[in-house]
Amino acid sequence: MPMNRQLLRTQLERHEGLRLKPYLDTVGKLTVGYGRNLEDVGISRDEADFMLDNDIDQVERQLNTVDEYQGLDPIRQAVLANMAFNLGFRGLMGFKNMWAAIANQDWQSAAREMLSSKWAKQVGDRAVELAFIMRTGSAQDG
Repeated sequence: MPMNRQLLRTQLERHEGLRLKPYLDTVGKLTVGYGRNLEDVGISRDEADFMLDNDIDQVERQLNTVDEYQGLDPIRQAVLANMAFNLGFRGLMGFKNMWAAIANQDWQSAAREMLSSKWAKQVGDRAVELAFIMRTGSAQDG
């Protein structure tokens, strides 16, 4: 006879509690959710993929509120989504000159604004690749 999984789940939900942000447990281990020990257990590839899909959905919902984003081709939309994933939506919205260039379909200037940022210095090749795609509208692996 299999274990009563629902009983165990109910007990663990009550005993462990739900924490949606990482915290240190009673022995100092980084933990999240219903007591998931991130240091010793980590997450599975399926869990990471699930989280990535949810994060992409969230970025897309935020970007869909921006007129300039909605008017772009899917390749350039992916560039902005990639940046938003890295910078956060507010961080991406701070690229005022890039957004102005995008509004004018001035891809050269938009790419230049991307590359002249603090973000570009921090992420290196990622910025070079994304600026190239913004300038040309073409991606190798898309």
